[in-house]
Amino acid sequence: MAGLGSLDLNLLRVFDAVARERHVTRAAERLNLSQPAVSNALARLRHALGDELFLRRPGGVEPTALALSLAGPVADALDRIGAAISAQAPFNPAATDRVFPLALSEYAEAVLAPPLLARMAEEAPHALLAISHADRTNWEALLEGDGAVMAVGVLPEPPALYTRLRLLPEGFCTLMRADHPLAEGELTVERFTSVPHLLHSPNGSRSGAIDEMLAEIGHTRRLGAVVAHLAAVPDILLRTEMIMTLSSRLAVRLAETHGLALRDPPVAPRHTRLSLLFHRRFEADAGHAWMRRLVLAVARGVEPPSGLQTGPELME
Repeated sequence: MAGLGSLDLNLLRVFDAVARERHVTRAAERLNLSQPAVSNALARLRHALGDELFLRRPGGVEPTALALSLAGPVADALDRIGAAISAQAPFNPAATDRVFPLALSEYAEAVLAPPLLARMAEEAPHALLAISHADRTNWEALLEGDGAVMAVGVLPEPPALYTRLRLLPEGFCTLMRADHPLAEGELTVERFTSVPHLLHSPNGSRSGAIDEMLAEIGHTRRLGAVVAHLAAVPDILLRTEMIMTLSSRLAVRLAETHGLALRDPPVAPRHTRLSLLFHRRFEADAGHAWMRRLVLAVARGVEPPSGLQTGPELME
């Protein structure tokens, strides 16, 4: 195996692109190179490292054990170099055409994306916000790869390589159609659990925040349906006996837009808190720092719902 001194470090960009894409043609497109140029670079790397690195498979390539062991360190090194260079260059939001890939939960997207895009239109009109979905199951994979440079959602405690910035706290409300039997009268736990519930769960889980609270007082609820996306929620509630408990800001918005009844749930759910997570390799990146500040400013400006139940906040 060749030593580092005899290795053309430009080849590492090719290695990184192929390792991420698992496809030579897509890697070439990513690098704005021809496919023969990428294939030639891989041949030079194979010779220098004494390993096949990537084996052809239907639909792409498969990394060897050596390639798998190198992928993380190479990606981290290239990101650090890029961040160091970016840190030295001034960042001008008004002139940048940078793409900011953010991973947001569906709730974070609904609450934060509209005001964030409005601010970007004023401060960075040529920049692009590219949003992908994030939840507890995939946020780290997105940030470890190049799927996103930051993630926002109700996310677990991250490893030490990540920084967490806490955003806005949130409570819960219960939605139902305006003529639902539970829209009037005292909403006791017994009445609350007597009807089917609609659960929003992008990752397919059948347990929500309210289930833990009910279990603590010896009750359970019956699910009528689990949906992956919020778009269908209002129509489902309007057509069925189901009720739904979800984050207050979004519940208020859906109630106002679709004429739904809004009630406090009979248990006192702990508040959850959105967090912004990012890898520390972006700490000194001026553009990344600008976007972080913008997200924090937008979150601070989001008005809390009024007249709704409050309770102890759950600090993640």
